[in-house]
Amino acid sequence: MADIVTIRRALISVHDKTGLLDFARFLAGKGVEILSTGGTARLLRDNGVAVVDVSDHTGFPEILDGRVKTLVPQIHGGLLGRRADAKHVAQMEAHRIAPIDLLVSNLYPFEATVAKGASYEETVEEIDIGGPALTRAAAKNHEDVAVVTAPEQMAELQAEIEAQGGTTLATRKRLAAAAFARTAAYDTAISTWFAEKLEQDFPPRLAAAGVLRQTLRYGENPHQQAAFYTDGSNRPGIATAQQVQGKELSFNNLNDTDAAFECVAEFDQPAIVIVKHANPCGVSEGTSLAQAWDLALRCDPVSAFGGIVAANRVLDAAAAERISAIFTEVVVAPDADDAAKAIFARKKNLRLLLTGGLPDPAAPGRVLRSVSGGFLAQSRDAGRVTADSLKVVTKRAPTAQEMADLIFAFRVAKHVKSNAIVYAKGGSTVGIGAGQMSRVDSARIAAWKSAEAAKAAGLEAPLAHGSVVASDAFFPFADGLQAAAAAGATAVIQPGGSMRDNEVIAAADEAGLAMVFTGMRHFRH
Repeated sequence: MADIVTIRRALISVHDKTGLLDFARFLAGKGVEILSTGGTARLLRDNGVAVVDVSDHTGFPEILDGRVKTLVPQIHGGLLGRRADAKHVAQMEAHRIAPIDLLVSNLYPFEATVAKGASYEETVEEIDIGGPALTRAAAKNHEDVAVVTAPEQMAELQAEIEAQGGTTLATRKRLAAAAFARTAAYDTAISTWFAEKLEQDFPPRLAAAGVLRQTLRYGENPHQQAAFYTDGSNRPGIATAQQVQGKELSFNNLNDTDAAFECVAEFDQPAIVIVKHANPCGVSEGTSLAQAWDLALRCDPVSAFGGIVAANRVLDAAAAERISAIFTEVVVAPDADDAAKAIFARKKNLRLLLTGGLPDPAAPGRVLRSVSGGFLAQSRDAGRVTADSLKVVTKRAPTAQEMADLIFAFRVAKHVKSNAIVYAKGGSTVGIGAGQMSRVDSARIAAWKSAEAAKAAGLEAPLAHGSVVASDAFFPFADGLQAAAAAGATAVIQPGGSMRDNEVIAAADEAGLAMVFTGMRHFRH
């Protein structure tokens, strides 16, 4: 197997022509014969690059509206023939098949066609056949052939040819791996589109693909390796975010930032979410981001230190001044004005991420989670409750203010690790209990936190006094509800559905609480 392969003949057929002219001129200057088709051939020829049409090279015309132009033995034989195999060489000579040492090919823009909402017929026409076939052929025969599938690879290959006089085996292997990954991702996009058209949420074979966004210093812990991949869905968030400033993002930063931004998108009014270890520790709506920050911070000022802050509006100077007053790891928002950016710039280690938009909490989607030997797939939790969807089950109905706070609290509970208990008042969280094995413990922890927050704010009564409480799943016994009543809650929102619902309702009536059932739970593990 030769290490250095001199490029004598190249086949160039691309849709994305970024950087192509410079690379083609370079190859031509090295005496490389260039084969090409269609629009690529016209572009090169119009710009003074000598080109041999594939149809002239093969003696076979393009047919079927261009569907068949490179699917011929003279092309695939030139890519697949092994130069060190005497039998292959003899057969190539007998059939007048000239070897091709370099393929430059990228594929029809199928993903972009789907994204723009094209018709079924137009989308099918953008399924590339020749491109993937050529790419896989060249990649398979990487011992003799180099394959370029992305514009950024051309400059690197050009530098190597200048330095080495040809392509190295190490580079050809790496380019082959990238080529197979590209065709796999392409087929994944096609199979996903077909499954959607057939309304198959979970097809018999599920394919997933990602593009490397960045390698990370380590994973959840320093002994773990990690990287961040995007899936091409363009859902606003960490995948679309531009980092304006700050240190490199870590695995935990990205995970927590995603949790914070998905939560803050639930709210219509200016809102702030503070997250620590993937759980909200303070959430509030307000008349402004600055006011929302003050109220969110009040919920748990201790946990907020070193946390992740998400906003659902353009960050302004007033909000930036408040947020930057304490140590914050990441701030994420749709955008920030110049004054806010200048204020955050004083904190060199703070990461500022601007996403360009907010995710739609009600949008459908698929969530994957790895398990030993495979992965679990489910639809995104896009459930949302409204006042009209709630069922009052107690003698007393919630007041208008209680109802607004109940809906707010339940939206927050959706983003808190189960078992989740959320106390809220006036559009702000005042106590959060997360991730406990017992729902009673979550209620008690949230109440204790509300008392500690009140002390920090110089208040006599715990913040939970006069609040409402949300539970992400039903209360299996009355004790959890009784703990919430003891903390000062006046109204309850929960899914209902327990065998002991009647006992829980009776306990609520006895305590004078209003309670509504959602019929929907929000487990988050």
